[in-house]
Amino acid sequence: MSSIHIDRVQPEAALPGGEFTIRGTNLGGEVRPEVLFGDAHGAVVVGSGSMVIARVPDAPSYGELTVRREGVVSNAYHCAIGIQVADSLHPVASPACDQEGNIYTTFSGSRGQKTAVSVYKIDLNYDCRPFASDIMNATGLAFDQNGMLYVSSRNDGIIYQITPSGTMTTFVEGMGIATGLAFDPAGNLYVGDRSGTIFKINPARDVFVFATLEPSIAAYHLSFGPDSYLYVTGPTTSSFDSIQRIAPNGEAELFYRGLGRPQGITFDRDGNLYCAASYSGWRGVVRINPAREAQHFLSGHGIVGLCVMPSRSMAVATTNSIFRVDVDIARA
Repeated sequence: MSSIHIDRVQPEAALPGGEFTIRGTNLGGEVRPEVLFGDAHGAVVVGSGSMVIARVPDAPSYGELTVRREGVVSNAYHCAIGIQVADSLHPVASPACDQEGNIYTTFSGSRGQKTAVSVYKIDLNYDCRPFASDIMNATGLAFDQNGMLYVSSRNDGIIYQITPSGTMTTFVEGMGIATGLAFDPAGNLYVGDRSGTIFKINPARDVFVFATLEPSIAAYHLSFGPDSYLYVTGPTTSSFDSIQRIAPNGEAELFYRGLGRPQGITFDRDGNLYCAASYSGWRGVVRINPAREAQHFLSGHGIVGLCVMPSRSMAVATTNSIFRVDVDIARA
């Protein structure tokens, strides 16, 4: 039998349960190929001579990806696969990461549900411990320049401020159905109200209406880009949702359209935007470059948010877990 060769694998990364498209030579034939992630077998979804789609197993052994058929093994190809670092959680937005690399995430609960723990801290050893309690429906997370964590409550419209040691105080009230949070370089905090209003709160805690979006768009997830524009998503039932961006003067415009249920967003140092969404029939994370060209970046199911870590990895939140994916991108 002729040699098997992998030319390329897309996307760049995946979580367990996600899928890779493998392209190359002699990948398939009359005998169904095997796809190995280290020593673990991935399910072959589609197979042909030049293309194989394989699903990442629930417990991959994190070696190189290879294709084996009739005893012949291909070249090894490196793929970034997410490692689960915490489970039994309930994030509804992006996690947040401090300067040391600790990850913070929520147990949000259903509307009006009081949970035992509101925010968890996952340290560098992946030890997940309670960090804050008594926040009803903790939703958005953001750090200021001084290392203080801010948490929104979509139940009571309060933004809470938490010190690195875990001491919590009320920062501001009356933010409607408070969801997304983001800081600009000047230290102003922006809060997305799910009904469409975006509030701006300066360091003196004066509150302004920064922008108003249609309630159908909603400011559920926020992130500042390197162009000083505020980027906004809000998932709907449409498969053709958009990312909006808002100028410093509060004027909103369309940045990109064509995503299914866009949720958490973040940027890397090169100005690429990453969004948890469906794209061209694939679920996971989409990367949109400054020229507004999109490509599937990470494959996975149930992803609600993400953030770039100081270690050049990405923390990815699903509806119940946090994964670390070593994708070698620099934090903005």
